[in-house]
Amino acid sequence: MNSRIRDCRRSFRALPDWVQWWVGAILVPANIAPFFFLDSELGRVAALSSIFVTVTNLPIMLIERGMSRLMAVPHLIAWIPLIAYLAWTLTQTTPLSTAEKAFALALIIINGISVVFDIVDTHRWLRGEREIPGHRAR
Repeated sequence: MNSRIRDCRRSFRALPDWVQWWVGAILVPANIAPFFFLDSELGRVAALSSIFVTVTNLPIMLIERGMSRLMAVPHLIAWIPLIAYLAWTLTQTTPLSTAEKAFALALIIINGISVVFDIVDTHRWLRGEREIPGHRAR
């Protein structure tokens, strides 16, 4: 198991620097944030989305021993409906706190940007591009 984790770390570090920053400093923190809003429906829905992405991506990453483009598929399954839900919630008359509104908007923007990357990665994976960054060609 330790070798799989080392391979995953090496694969992550082989990604372009801007991707590492995007994932580590923006994407992951934004999708951990819902756990600070569990007292609201918005936070619970977003947290469930984050849990789904985590429990589906970790096995993919461990089996593939790195950052596979296949990891984009769970993002699409979780984040497209989440973005739609958040956008719908922002248009309702239900009162939301300023923090909830900002949180929802941030998740829409951040996960929306990621969905664009995920569509490209899913398409590339479906076309057969299965290489893993940081690994020699299989």
